[in-house]
Amino acid sequence: MPFNFTLRDYQNKVVEECRQAYSGGYKAPLLVAPTGSGKSIIFSYIAYHAAAKGRKILILVHRKELLKQVSGYLRKIGLLHGYITAGRQMSVAPVQVATVQTVARRLGKIQHIDPDLIIVDEGHHSVAGTWCKALDAFPKAKLFFCTATPLRLDGKGLGKSCGGFSDCLIKGPSIKNLTARGFLTKPVVYAPPVGIDLSGIHVRAGDFAKDELEVRIDKRKIVGNVIEHYKRICPGQRAMAFCVSVKHAERVAEEFNLAGIPAASIDGTMSDQMRESRLFGLHDLKYQVLTSCELVNEGIDIPAVSVAILLRPTMSLGLYMQQVGRCVRPFQGKTETIVLDHVGNCFRHGLPDEDRDWSLEGIKKPKKKKDEKIIRFRTCPKCYLIYSVSTKICPQCGTEYTLSKEEIKQIQGELQRVEQIQEQYKQKNEVYQARTLEALIALGKSRGYKYARQWAERIVAARANKRKSFQERLQNRRYVAVA
Repeated sequence: MPFNFTLRDYQNKVVEECRQAYSGGYKAPLLVAPTGSGKSIIFSYIAYHAAAKGRKILILVHRKELLKQVSGYLRKIGLLHGYITAGRQMSVAPVQVATVQTVARRLGKIQHIDPDLIIVDEGHHSVAGTWCKALDAFPKAKLFFCTATPLRLDGKGLGKSCGGFSDCLIKGPSIKNLTARGFLTKPVVYAPPVGIDLSGIHVRAGDFAKDELEVRIDKRKIVGNVIEHYKRICPGQRAMAFCVSVKHAERVAEEFNLAGIPAASIDGTMSDQMRESRLFGLHDLKYQVLTSCELVNEGIDIPAVSVAILLRPTMSLGLYMQQVGRCVRPFQGKTETIVLDHVGNCFRHGLPDEDRDWSLEGIKKPKKKKDEKIIRFRTCPKCYLIYSVSTKICPQCGTEYTLSKEEIKQIQGELQRVEQIQEQYKQKNEVYQARTLEALIALGKSRGYKYARQWAERIVAARANKRKSFQERLQNRRYVAVA
């Protein structure tokens, strides 16, 4: 039976590059391509033709929702397959779709499957302990990894030199390329000019501590009111809100409902039927907003969603890209994807459709030239479009830019459209990244500060005071919860 899907030109190119990689002696190529580029179609095509040659294939995913999704693709192309997952009887099919947790638990019982090829969906997880255990159990198998974000939480890459499995990088098309061709919608970002104060928040495992974030973020009063901005910028559109915790997601959904906007939360503790019901409810507009904590960050297709509401600050470029990527797929009547970034992730990581130089070592940061000019923009006080300071009149609505200091104060809590990271955020982030007194002194000297040490010491002292105050509030909250 022939493969009954027509691959796009760039998908054919990826498949050919994969063939060349294996022919050249590589054993574990890594495909990096944006969410919505059709990575599932690509690896389904590879699995189909490998199975036709008598090869045995194991496709690994990390959640049941993804297992169902991959299985659906395989059924569409007519590829018979079995399952290795909790609650299912294993068959003898040469192609198996499996959750990595089940494979790791059953290694003693499934060694006989002896795959020739292992395909890893969401391959950026492959360096985690459970994945390593599953992959190391089949040393003779060739590997194929797929991901939109080929780096770990700490920014390190997935290549062998970084402790990963991949020995070859295959680059798919860029987000801008797919947007220009109509395969994705353009992300239009609105963000606050004043970010949330994250001083005193500890970093654990490469990201902000979630329990401390919840205390700071789970408040009705944050920079820009979530509901008011949704009603002003994109009323009635399907939205997905990405939250800090399950409790936070439930609270945000409750606030939307109180405001007359149908909403529901979704999390991993719910039954499969409940989660599917709520996802379908969003598609059918039973809900306008669905709130989540991590459950829909990866893999799940929800193209009807046209708004991403970011409510979880993160140091992870991968997490940020995966969240926005859930919402950029095209859908009938959808012309763009609106990103309401209430936590300033775009200032930490750049715009979602920026070109990024991925590598097996992570992401290559471009070196800044000494004489490179900083491009500055101004914000229209009426429509919030960002445009060049060389233009006196807003190109979108024609408003002349004549803000006074009072007017600036009035709009500083509003979400504004962002086209490029503003210089003030770059400088603020440099200070945040300098975590020690020595690093702060070096930064001060690089900026030409005459009293760099005194400046650095004041920042260290201020951080200590904020951390102490925050810990006291956190401790008081814990006592109240216990009581």
